[in-house]
Amino acid sequence: MDKRVQFDFEIKFTNGGGIQGQGFRLDIDSDDISDQQLIDYLVQDMQLLMVEQVKISNKEIITEPHKRISVSASAENERLIDVSHTIDTELITLKGFPAPIVCDYLSREESRTRYAPGTEFHIAKIEMIANTGTYLDTPFHRYEHGKDLSEVSLTSMADLDGIVIRADYRKSLAIDRSFFEGKELRGRAVLIHTGWDHYWRTDQYFENHPYVTADAARYLVECGVKLVGIDAVNIDDTSGQERPVHSQLLHSEILIVEHLRGLEQLPEQGFRFSALPPKFKGVGTFPVRAIAILP
Repeated sequence: MDKRVQFDFEIKFTNGGGIQGQGFRLDIDSDDISDQQLIDYLVQDMQLLMVEQVKISNKEIITEPHKRISVSASAENERLIDVSHTIDTELITLKGFPAPIVCDYLSREESRTRYAPGTEFHIAKIEMIANTGTYLDTPFHRYEHGKDLSEVSLTSMADLDGIVIRADYRKSLAIDRSFFEGKELRGRAVLIHTGWDHYWRTDQYFENHPYVTADAARYLVECGVKLVGIDAVNIDDTSGQERPVHSQLLHSEILIVEHLRGLEQLPEQGFRFSALPPKFKGVGTFPVRAIAILP
């Protein structure tokens, strides 16, 4: 069985004030841990500054399954899983919006006249709407004065601790707060696996799709998540004109990734998630290469 340590602590700061904790529990890798190791962990994990004194008391080693799942691993043992769709000239991502146009700006044949014999290049020209393929929404997508792609922090969309919420569309289209309750969500990328990507590139994909409810969005905001993704055409119910989930999440600077794929490949926890778009000024949405990193 795994070992955990239970203890009380009292921390005093050099500029006055302090914090206390009772019955705090922590996963440990061995059968014991010193007071100094606990102090070092608290200061580092809580990112505390100007710590004057830390006291550990009532320390007890208990046998209990670990609550945290370690996602640290060496690069050679990591596995990368692509959870984004491929973009091509026939892709209709949103009903009524155009497919991208991909053509030559400089063809290989034309480039041969510009370079030495045997040297050629290809430069493509791409025309598309920003909401194409698997894409990320920033606050500017919904709010005029919200942060755009050039302003959102990398810490909001890269190397995030991930959790998958299973919400099979065959059982329920409405994903309410009950799907998220009792889960460790704070600071995480919450990826909702509905299985709706099964209908990708079909007319069914656009109609009667799974969605997150407004009440669930409020709960996600309260829990302090970093990002919410879904493998469906929209995170909101599109049967009407209101978009309460976009409104609440983006108002709280919680980013959204729509049109994910392949989330059945991921465990419920124990992975890192990234979805990085180009750094465009004045743009609120753009395609991403969304990846999960598994140890």
